[in-house]
Amino acid sequence: MVESLAPLNTRSHSAATLKPTDLLGRFELRRLLGQGGQSTVWLAFDPRMEREVAIKVLKSVPGDDARSVAQWLQEARSVGRVKHPSIVPVYEADIQDQHAYLVFEYVDGQTLAQLLAQRGALPAQQAVALMMDIVDAVAVAHLEGIVHRDIKPSNILVDASGRARLMDFGVATRLNTVARGANALIGTLGYMAPEVVGGAAPAPSMDLFSCGVVLAEMLAGQPLIKDSDPARVLYRMAHEQLSLPAVLPNALDDQLRALVNRALARDPGQRFADARALFNALDGWIRPAEGAADASTGSGAGNSNSGTMGGAGGGGTLEFLLRRMRHKSDFPALSEAVVRIQSMVTSERESVSSVTNEILKDVALTNKLLRVVNSAHYSRGGSISTVSRAVNLVGFNGIRNMALSLVLLEHMQDKSHAAQLKDEFVRALLAGTIGSELCPGFKESEEAFIGSMFQNLGRLLVQFYFPEEAQQIRKLVQAREPVSESVAAVRVLGLGFEDLGLGVSKSWGLPLSMQRNMRKPSGAPPSSASPDSAERMRWVAQAANEIADVVLQFDDQEAASRLEQVARKFAQAIGSNQKDMHAATQKARQKLVEMATAMEIRVLPGSAAAKVLHVVAAPEAAAKAAQHSGGADANLVNFALQATQTLDNPLSTGAPSRQIAETLAAGIQDITNAMVEDFKLSDVLRMILETMFRAMSFDRIIFCMREPRTDTITGRFGLGQGVEGFVKEFKVPLKAATPDLFGVVCIKGADTMISDAGEVRILQRLPEWYRRTLNAPTFLLLPLQIKGSPFGLIYADKLHRGALELDEKELALLRTLRNQAVMAFKQSS
Repeated sequence: MVESLAPLNTRSHSAATLKPTDLLGRFELRRLLGQGGQSTVWLAFDPRMEREVAIKVLKSVPGDDARSVAQWLQEARSVGRVKHPSIVPVYEADIQDQHAYLVFEYVDGQTLAQLLAQRGALPAQQAVALMMDIVDAVAVAHLEGIVHRDIKPSNILVDASGRARLMDFGVATRLNTVARGANALIGTLGYMAPEVVGGAAPAPSMDLFSCGVVLAEMLAGQPLIKDSDPARVLYRMAHEQLSLPAVLPNALDDQLRALVNRALARDPGQRFADARALFNALDGWIRPAEGAADASTGSGAGNSNSGTMGGAGGGGTLEFLLRRMRHKSDFPALSEAVVRIQSMVTSERESVSSVTNEILKDVALTNKLLRVVNSAHYSRGGSISTVSRAVNLVGFNGIRNMALSLVLLEHMQDKSHAAQLKDEFVRALLAGTIGSELCPGFKESEEAFIGSMFQNLGRLLVQFYFPEEAQQIRKLVQAREPVSESVAAVRVLGLGFEDLGLGVSKSWGLPLSMQRNMRKPSGAPPSSASPDSAERMRWVAQAANEIADVVLQFDDQEAASRLEQVARKFAQAIGSNQKDMHAATQKARQKLVEMATAMEIRVLPGSAAAKVLHVVAAPEAAAKAAQHSGGADANLVNFALQATQTLDNPLSTGAPSRQIAETLAAGIQDITNAMVEDFKLSDVLRMILETMFRAMSFDRIIFCMREPRTDTITGRFGLGQGVEGFVKEFKVPLKAATPDLFGVVCIKGADTMISDAGEVRILQRLPEWYRRTLNAPTFLLLPLQIKGSPFGLIYADKLHRGALELDEKELALLRTLRNQAVMAFKQSS
């Protein structure tokens, strides 16, 4: 989220002065979505990310209260840290031309208030399901110390998939903030808790009360308090005990009625202990209700002992499974990671810098991705130690495929059923690798990898989130009278693996081309390859998965004959022949071992996955791996220990200074290799910044260049949280009458480290724009000069005072990197 704010020197203009086609920052306003007492909300277009967004513009603040605007934006920034699928995320917060605004994800749907106005009271199961989405989001916000304070139907969006999403944290605040004056009554009459009226400090129990009011309104079809007199409403809120009406449009059992009335208790101590307790109560109510619905419709397995989870129809079952998955602690994080990785490579305007910045936010992902890139399959002679170089060499789609594979693996570990899960993951990875090898063209190869791998998404998700049901499905497939896997999945889950995988992919917003590849083609394979690339990719994915099944399930002798059958079946449909398909399978198995090594996949000896990996791995390497695994993992074969390191590992053991020096040295070598080739200046500069950023664990780093027309050093690009906004603010005039600290450093060419920017003599030399934006307590300045004339600057900081310490070797290596930037400029010109 952009954290730089333009100065607010005058009273904000009325938001009503904005009109469609106006620009607010880079955002093009399209139409007004709604307006309230404090703000207006616009649909806008973001040209940088090529997506629609919702922009909330603050109206005029009475009395020119700039402090209120700053507080409003600060609270929005703090809430921007709360990540949950049922919270509409804040992308940016800024002030442009005296318009304070927030940028949100645009959700195609309607508010709960609009839904209730159209439909009246909702069925109990639907109302509870919607409230479970909200309460789950509120629980996460409370863990971050955030109280929403304004939960009401108009602040809840119901998206196209039927999920409820909480928005408008504009009046949210930190827990236990002292409520004074007007702040004591922040919220909406009819939805605020009784203690709010009394001026109590913000507390989670206030949000629970509001959730109870909203749930009651969904069940009743109308507000609990309909009085139009504000004073009367306040009195009732403070003194009356609200409860569900005795008569409701739809039948309601005593258990749910008691649950709602408990949430509405006037005494906070009599409500649920916390949001998670309320969620568990709602979940406990809806599960028996779902099971009863299955029994009444006769859907599911048709056998009371099968453990069926299905619902009446695939749509209901899918929503039920998705809801259960969303309420697992790791699924929201997995969803966010997949969406982020996919979105960063799909926009034609996306830059290498922004992709690099996203990957670098996850240290584990960064290092594992570099190990995969440096495996024998991808290595092109010489090590790769920067993500920037990896993106340039492998391409956006290749990096996307690696990152998605790694993210799925990272989120699917350390469970009691980990061994079976690893087998499933290796199967998916093998299928993707075979699919890639079956397609000679680079672009098609990447599409085939992700399509073949993601055909297994539903199976992977079931194994991870529903292991007991996954075991039931395997038993049905292996029974004396076996059924197909798809039939078994429908009996146990209510829908097949494929439908579940597609449902999740839609909720993640994966592109239609990827979703199409996830659905298996129907009928017999055609006698010739389809001219439609997308259709041919589906047959490639199907062939790759059938080959993977054969490799995993059968010993070598039987597998050979079965592989011939699969090759004959699909060769013409995918435009190949049996010989090439056999070669592709062998090459894929070799590549799989390299990838398993880089990904640190550990599997049980004797498992299906171990059999596949052992076939290629040298026996002495496996024995060495088993010997090194030791301890609690002595029964595991750790393929990561077989790795032949092709770069200095930035996470190697030893003193921190050694790790720093190794990472800096590896980056210098990587950059040197790149400069020998026909390099792009921007690529080399990104590699230099990334090497410094990773090695020194900087919070932000920015590359600046001289603007000849104004003779000013200005920010161009960088890495770190919110850096896009800071880059725009970075301006160092070189011909100022009294140069500031940055100007002096650039003119004199003096490498400078500031350990405590709060010292008076330092603080006085810092420019106003810096104190207002970056304002780091510790930072490093490395000026760039040619023939004594400044032309650039590398700025890097840490957000903890005194956190930056450099020994002579580290400083020398940083200077070498700076000198490489100077050399790159000389060579490029």
